[in-house]
Amino acid sequence: MPVLRGAVTFSRFRTEPSKEAPSDVKRWLTKGLKSHAFEPIDRRSEDERAAGFVELENAEASDFSTSNLFYGEYALFSFRIDTLKVPASMMKAELDKWTSAFTKENSRPPARAEKNKQKLELKQLLRQRAVPRTSVLDVTWNLKTQQVQIWAASRKTVDEISVALEGALAVKVIGITPASMAQRAGIDDKALGPTAELIGMDLPATASVEDSHGEG
Repeated sequence: MPVLRGAVTFSRFRTEPSKEAPSDVKRWLTKGLKSHAFEPIDRRSEDERAAGFVELENAEASDFSTSNLFYGEYALFSFRIDTLKVPASMMKAELDKWTSAFTKENSRPPARAEKNKQKLELKQLLRQRAVPRTSVLDVTWNLKTQQVQIWAASRKTVDEISVALEGALAVKVIGITPASMAQRAGIDDKALGPTAELIGMDLPATASVEDSHGEG
């Protein structure tokens, strides 16, 4: 968990309520996170992915009790993503093994319908055995400034968490970048380019060592 230790890659945002600001920020935040809490993948379904909010130090919990969510002026929590996929190579190997056994036992290869039925059964069996790949990304929320930090390097993941926050809490999540800050301040985008001084355009095209030190 990068919030407490490890890597320090994060993206910064500010939030604005879509409606009127909540009177009880802590209660509002707890209720919102619970409404979009992580739920494990149903292995009986076709779902291959599950995502949602969890507690910072326990990716299996989503109670968001006061002692586990609020730290001074901050709310600290995480966003968990689980992916459950049966590798195509494993499915093929198991299906080939079954086909060989079926052909030997019945003195004929399986019909298409028989093979498709077995494929579905194998997929379900392998899903029960598969271990989900879990990724947990931390989020910090300053209750005073309403600034949010998402501790993730992937732009796609950062965007997903931003959308999840907007859905859970009915807020607008706005990136804190030079471009967005300039836009709020009414500064033209063209003014954000490097100045002539910065790239050295005001310097002479050539300058000798003798000139720089003077004549002596």
